[in-house]
Amino acid sequence: MIELVLTYHDVQPGNGMRIIQLTPPGSACSIVFGTGMGDSSSNAGSIKNLHLVVDNIIEARENLIQRGVDVSDVDDMGGVQYAYFSDPDGNSWALQQISVH
Repeated sequence: MIELVLTYHDVQPGNGMRIIQLTPPGSACSIVFGTGMGDSSSNAGSIKNLHLVVDNIIEARENLIQRGVDVSDVDDMGGVQYAYFSDPDGNSWALQQISVH
């Protein structure tokens, strides 16, 4: 039997929202699911709630702003920080920084 140990974050920032994020060891990809995470509808050809996980959300946000991207302020959701933006194709993105305690 192979044992797979996932890194996970289980955050409940309030208002009925719960986010669970699972990341396989050594992976740059995660699986995210939960409740109360916003509008699930999207226009044809666009994707909502794509995540870019970054080590430094302030630096990543400033980098995007310098390139003319309209990025929201940083929201701290209890150890997980987000900043949001959209691309010209109608996709919505979230920069995400997870604080490891």
